[in-house]
Amino acid sequence: MSRLREHVDIQVAEALASAAERKDWPELDAHVAWISEPGNHLLTLADETYPRALLDLPDAPAVLFVKGDPALLSRSSLSVVGSRQATPQGLENAEAFSANFSQSGYAIVSGLAAGIDAAAHRGGLSGTGSTVAVVGTGLDRVYPASNRSLAHDIAVCGALVSEFPLGFPPRAEHFPRRNRLIAALGAGCLVVEATLGSGSLITAKQAAELGREVFAIPGSIHSPQSKGCHYLIKQGAKLAESAQDILEELSLPSLPGLAAPQANPQGEDSALLEQLGWEPVDMDTLTGRTGKKVDELATSLLALELEGRIASLPGGRYQRRV
Repeated sequence: MSRLREHVDIQVAEALASAAERKDWPELDAHVAWISEPGNHLLTLADETYPRALLDLPDAPAVLFVKGDPALLSRSSLSVVGSRQATPQGLENAEAFSANFSQSGYAIVSGLAAGIDAAAHRGGLSGTGSTVAVVGTGLDRVYPASNRSLAHDIAVCGALVSEFPLGFPPRAEHFPRRNRLIAALGAGCLVVEATLGSGSLITAKQAAELGREVFAIPGSIHSPQSKGCHYLIKQGAKLAESAQDILEELSLPSLPGLAAPQANPQGEDSALLEQLGWEPVDMDTLTGRTGKKVDELATSLLALELEGRIASLPGGRYQRRV
């Protein structure tokens, strides 16, 4: 047991030791069966395919469980993380940035959580770089369950990875350990949205300690989801307004396929967007700013929402997206 703890996490050591004490070794039999399935892999420190980036960690996992393409773990990658309770703009930014990186061949590394992580994975799957999901459970489980379909897509076109054996449930103490792998695998770490208490700040701190560049997207000074990013920028993280900003800072090749910036809308739409500003705003405030009647304003807002220029938020509020 003491020898095991020198190489693996205490919970993993306890699970293996417990299995070894049983005559029928049910856990080991289950692992052998899992590894024999197509697309499932077990990587050790002795394997050539073990990702070299993880060797920068003082406690690199002795074993990695991988479902999908293990070669993605050694591809040039960027980590993208953020809040589970993301705003519509935050989700759009995470997916758009990740899609741009992936279209240039860089894998997107994130944690399969709801919100920003899920959006980042979707963006990664849209390009040739694909995506790597580092999870805090055994690979026979999906957490949260709402991401089951996304996890399936990643297993087929990307890679799911865990240092935890099969059967390990989601526990709070697992996710900081998962975060260090996310931080290590990326050449840089982008935080899209985060509160001051977000686990994304842990990932950013771990990335900085490993010598990775940390980037953050700024937002409204009134939004709790932006306060973590603003804190990181104050601490020395690089402000990121575009995917190109990050690639240039990391001296990575430029993105030939970046979409051109959208032209500003003209006429009445432009005027209404200017009145909206970039903060969430309610109907009463908008009627005061524009002088329009509620029914006229509601019609214009609906048209802008259908065009994807604004998003409706809980509480009857609206937020500009472009």
